[in-house]
Amino acid sequence: MSNDSVEQGAHSVHAGGERRIRTAPISAASISTERIGCGSIATAMICADRISASSISAAKIGAKPIITLPTIPSTMRAAVYRGIDDVRVETVPVPLNRDGLLDAGEVLVRIDTCGICGTDLKKIHSGSHSAPRIFGHEMAGTIAMLGDGVVGFEIGDRVMAYHHIPCGKCYYCRKQTFAQCETYKKVGCTAGFAPAGGGFAECIRVMDWIVGRDGKTAGLIKVPDDIPFEQAAFIEPVNTCFKAVRLLELQPDETVLVIGQGPIGILLAALARRTGATVLTSDLYPERHAIAAKFGLGHPLDAKGDVVAAAKAATEGRGADVALVAVGADALIATAMEAIRPGGRVMLFASTQHGEAPFDPAAVCMDEKTLMGSYSASVAINDEVAQLVFAGYRDGSFDLTRLISHRFSLQDAVKAIDLASHPQAGSMKIVIKP
Repeated sequence: MSNDSVEQGAHSVHAGGERRIRTAPISAASISTERIGCGSIATAMICADRISASSISAAKIGAKPIITLPTIPSTMRAAVYRGIDDVRVETVPVPLNRDGLLDAGEVLVRIDTCGICGTDLKKIHSGSHSAPRIFGHEMAGTIAMLGDGVVGFEIGDRVMAYHHIPCGKCYYCRKQTFAQCETYKKVGCTAGFAPAGGGFAECIRVMDWIVGRDGKTAGLIKVPDDIPFEQAAFIEPVNTCFKAVRLLELQPDETVLVIGQGPIGILLAALARRTGATVLTSDLYPERHAIAAKFGLGHPLDAKGDVVAAAKAATEGRGADVALVAVGADALIATAMEAIRPGGRVMLFASTQHGEAPFDPAAVCMDEKTLMGSYSASVAINDEVAQLVFAGYRDGSFDLTRLISHRFSLQDAVKAIDLASHPQAGSMKIVIKP
């Protein structure tokens, strides 16, 4: 409704040139509230003393609360990677464009929680990525700003963001190997500098192909009010683990050996257990087995002992049907191959750095053992994983906040990264809380 049409309908100009809307000639019953665009009516033109509260039907007024967020500042704090083993907490610009806005289709998310992932640590310690960058991708927070054209999200929405989303059209996407898609390999979340996730900062900019297009969401997932951000921050790592377990096509009569009971190892083992399979867990620390037990994992193996023999003893001498290697140690590949039965499968989950690892080729050929891998998340299971994480928190069966052993402020991010880089018996998932 334009200002001219309002003036013509009102036929009223008060002294001093103040325009007002006369309510008497207008029948409220004949106006559909859905047809009035409130953004087109200047508030100065509405005379409140002419509106009778009794004539307004509450049922016709949208009850969605107005959420007021702090003004977006020009700078923020972030843990910036400056080189090998060099991370510094610095003041950096909030990741907006030159006009202090977002590009079309983008959102700005104020981070509440970001977990520290092993892949973040490998990048920091190996120098595999150029500096400067701001890492962190296991993140959840609140939308603080919207770019033009964003559909389905509003300021104040609680969300988690995937940092990789594929194109959905290329050869690799058609084959469901999304992590090999060239668009997937681009990082779609940034806190500044070269995009690298950005969760180790106060705010991130989520790019349009992550947010979604044409009203279809892609990698920005709404988080219900009853789910804490700390639980929601696990959605991305759970997706990666669920993808690996799904690829294995586990059967209820199978036995799975999970080597390593850090946070990822426990996620893999807990998800494998949900298939009905028997799950053996191996780790050096009794403290980690105690945490695993809270997720129903009741077959611990001492990694200081003979894990291969223990796996065979638990399976009438055959060996496990599947071994999941959740530790990035090449020497464990041979252990896993020995621990599985003829015709069994070994899944490499943490071998993300190039190198060489010996194994017996005859075990693959003559014993028909399969050596396979799984990397990153699958967009095909985004919704299923989100609902699993939400429902698991609500009924307590998959409360992942129990995996968090340490919480650090952003100011102490360097200490958090140092602890995560040197895991101890009592350390599990470490999160940064900007």
